[in-house]
Amino acid sequence: MELKFETDYPSILARLAAIDPIKYASTRNYINGSVTYLSPYIARGVISTKQVLAHVLDKSYKVKEIEPFVKELCWRDYFQRVAQVKDINLEIKQPQTSVLNDEIPTGVLNAKTNIDGIDIAINQLYQSGYMHNHCRMYTAMLVCNIAKSHWLNPAQWLYYHLLDGDWASNACSWQWVAGANSSKKYFANQENINKYTNTSQSYTFLDASYEALESMTTPTELLATRKFTPENIPVPKREIVVNNKLPTFIYNYYNLDPIWHKSDTGNRILLIEPSIFSKYPISKKCMDFMLALSENIPDIQVYVGEFNTLITTFLLETVYYKEHPFNHNYQGIEEPRYWIAEDVTGYYPSFFAYWKNLEKLLLK
Repeated sequence: MELKFETDYPSILARLAAIDPIKYASTRNYINGSVTYLSPYIARGVISTKQVLAHVLDKSYKVKEIEPFVKELCWRDYFQRVAQVKDINLEIKQPQTSVLNDEIPTGVLNAKTNIDGIDIAINQLYQSGYMHNHCRMYTAMLVCNIAKSHWLNPAQWLYYHLLDGDWASNACSWQWVAGANSSKKYFANQENINKYTNTSQSYTFLDASYEALESMTTPTELLATRKFTPENIPVPKREIVVNNKLPTFIYNYYNLDPIWHKSDTGNRILLIEPSIFSKYPISKKCMDFMLALSENIPDIQVYVGEFNTLITTFLLETVYYKEHPFNHNYQGIEEPRYWIAEDVTGYYPSFFAYWKNLEKLLLK
């Protein structure tokens, strides 16, 4: 299926209006299920989990009635809370076990694992910048638990290509699959993959019991590995004009909200920091998606450079920005992101513990 993600704000709001949380709950695990395809806009901060939930509840749905949908939104907030407290580039709970390499199978990079449901999903990722969540789990399982690759480099590969790339959700999910952020590793056999990807393969190396998968030696299809090395995407520097008598609103890869301080007069700057994008590289498709989304923000200017250089070059005094772990070097007036529950903060060792506290607030 060819996917296209529009970048104009009216189209994004139309997609938000089309949510069917009941149908989502019953079909979301299937690749042709009724998923919302809102994740790229949530990840880029165009809309928020809080905004999505409020929109659905305004349609008179009750939280209990659409709990699976609500939980999926809350998973994203949960991973963000973990990233506020933990260094998610390191194992969160315990080291990944049975690691044979810190690379990624070339069969995965080339979409030639011989598991059709996964290969189709990887090709779709390259074509559209999107991969169904269930297929992300299957791919991570194949890489970490069958090929026994360490999770970090493969997670960087997936993040690089995803339009909805969110390092917190991505890193925490890969660690969850690999058993570094969970009590056990995740496995899926061929029967499971066939069911949810509409494939009908048999006699593959995954056509086995779960017990057999857990003790399986790496199949020949996954033995060859190499380091994923991202292509650096240069962004030409642009001249900007700034009035330092006015407040400055800083946008970035995680905040492209067109209604943030919409009625306030000020400088609006999309900050592209080379230090961040060299550590967390993204593809040209993702870079172009960010720039296109930024066009929803009137009078925005693009600045390629470091935050401190921007401030000192233009003698900026009043600077506003939204909180994010990548913004640790920002200075100015920090505003919180739009959380579903602002008061449920700190580290919870499991989503279940986080959900129990959040659910109390949602059901009030």
